[in-house]
Amino acid sequence: MVKPKKTKTKDSFPLYLFHQGTNYKAYEYLGAHPCRKDDEAGFVFRVWAPNAVAVSVVGDFNDWDPDANPMTLLEDHAVWECMIFGLRQYDLYKFCVKTKDGRALMKADPYAFHAETPPETASKLYDIEGYEWNDGAWFASRQGFNPYRSPVNIYEMHLGSWRRYPDGNPYDYRRTADELVEYLNDMGYNFVELMPVMEHPYDGSWGYQVTSYFAPTSRYGTPHDFMYFVDRCHQSGIGVIMDWVPAHFPKDAHGLYEFDGQPLYEYEDVHKREHAHWGTRIFDYGRNEVVSFLTSSAMFWVEKYHIDGIRVDAVASMLYLDYGREDWEWLPNVNGGRENLEAVAFLQKMNTAVLTEHPSALMIAEESTAWPMVTKPAYVGGLGFNFKWNMGWMNDMIAYTSLDPIFRSYNHDKLTFSLFYAFSENFILPISHDEVVHGKCSLINKMPGDYAMKFSGMRTFLAYMMTHPGKKLLFMGCEFAQFIEWNYKQQLDWMLLDYESHRQMQQFVRDLNHFYLANACLWQVEDSWDGFNWLAHDDHARNIIVFRRIDENGGDLVVVCNFAPVTREDYRIGVPDATSYDEIFNTDDVKYGGSGVVNRGAIRVKNQPDHDMKQSITLTVPPLAAVFLKGRPRRAEKKAVRAKTTVKKAAKAPAEKPVVKKERRKPQNQGT
Repeated sequence: MVKPKKTKTKDSFPLYLFHQGTNYKAYEYLGAHPCRKDDEAGFVFRVWAPNAVAVSVVGDFNDWDPDANPMTLLEDHAVWECMIFGLRQYDLYKFCVKTKDGRALMKADPYAFHAETPPETASKLYDIEGYEWNDGAWFASRQGFNPYRSPVNIYEMHLGSWRRYPDGNPYDYRRTADELVEYLNDMGYNFVELMPVMEHPYDGSWGYQVTSYFAPTSRYGTPHDFMYFVDRCHQSGIGVIMDWVPAHFPKDAHGLYEFDGQPLYEYEDVHKREHAHWGTRIFDYGRNEVVSFLTSSAMFWVEKYHIDGIRVDAVASMLYLDYGREDWEWLPNVNGGRENLEAVAFLQKMNTAVLTEHPSALMIAEESTAWPMVTKPAYVGGLGFNFKWNMGWMNDMIAYTSLDPIFRSYNHDKLTFSLFYAFSENFILPISHDEVVHGKCSLINKMPGDYAMKFSGMRTFLAYMMTHPGKKLLFMGCEFAQFIEWNYKQQLDWMLLDYESHRQMQQFVRDLNHFYLANACLWQVEDSWDGFNWLAHDDHARNIIVFRRIDENGGDLVVVCNFAPVTREDYRIGVPDATSYDEIFNTDDVKYGGSGVVNRGAIRVKNQPDHDMKQSITLTVPPLAAVFLKGRPRRAEKKAVRAKTTVKKAAKAPAEKPVVKKERRKPQNQGT
């Protein structure tokens, strides 16, 4: 290799911001970009490699010759640059990085927009501009969108195993989009969350070990194909959330691992740089250039691919210095604590940057500890996310419903404990891919009992989930009760829909989802007790809970959940003032595969106190089922409304001359 020359860059401002940790669009400067010089088209390449002795661009256009296209070191002594002309879309390339100890490392471009399909590892030239978006109506509808006061029902999916072609290959982005949007609209989901689509070498990582943070995986098509996927979702009224992994990266030789011969993107400190149990490296959140890289990645997907939300994976592993380590394997921070202060600062900066430019975006934390103020703004000391996965609720509910009903009365607190903290953060209730793999069983198989009992238990579980405060997320396959664990190597067991019980479960989830979307009391007030009221939380002996969900206008819904396989006749519930209640949803309906124990006709309110209410109702509670009740207002209330209307009309009417009546005199001297 030729000894590198140093040169000044014409536009040093992006470079300055990059080194300050504030270039949130570093992808516009670093990487490979189309350029022109003297009417000749080419690409300009830039890469950050401050410890390299020399760097060159190699590819199929120069027979991978390290001496053919050397790069020049810019004035910052850290970023290398060169122009190459005569290149074409899809040309393969890498950076040949010569290290101080004499090695020549063949590295993929950290800012590449496209990559070879694994197991191949080269980057591909690709101009991501030029796609014609048709989602203007979607973004117009997002203006002023308030996710906290809106329904959010998320379908989580893995693109490679949702559906496959007859030859076993997964659907591409376009085929998936065309079929998925119809399915989601029919099923009542308004968001889809994609497990990581960024390029990754190992299928078995499910995308959580990323090597290209700016390239959608080529397994399913090109960058423009993925844009089509997002575009089609938006045109059908479906938001797109994607998983993003800033917590760690793999040690594949072509990736970020010791990029220029020594730790660069990862921590140099041995106490901080590795997740031994994952076999991965940890980003150095204290390095400004890494902060620019990661923040730019998050911003990139929102801006260039119109992504509506980013779910940040493994936040807990970022926050704690002792995560996954023995006591002797970590060192405390400057304050003597176990918090990774640099990671905290990075998350705050990243969330602030994205939400400042894109206020309607969803920034979601997969955070499994009791770290405070995850969903509070950074300026008040929070991490700056606007939603957090409620892992506590998920673990408690799975633990509870996995028990034989005979033991549930001793674990009743697992049903109710979540309400002690339900309003401390903005939560999403997740039943995700993590809960249906690695021997944990599918959701339907977590339910105890015989075949019918499993289905009844799952319907009750999902009904409680949909009525509990918090936005919703369900992993693909759960909607029709897939029995086997999720397997990334094959498509879902769609053939189960040939069986009535699974069709009925799918119909149940469809109806439940649409019920959720249509009832504001289930999603409008989720940050305070104004939207939730316990009616009976202490009936552990019968495994029953009863509560109300309330909207901004006082409209409400009474929810009765029975987690015992026993019908409860004449079950008394204290209720708010009303004349009667109607059963408007019952998970035990025969159309869902239930036993058909339903309450027909009006359920009359009686002036008999119960559970701190002045009146109550009695109903039949079906076994292992949930019942939703809607109250009818008293006629007095209707009269009051009419009277109010009459008063308003009278106020608007022209004033009339008052009639003066003569007072009738009382006769004098009469006894009383």
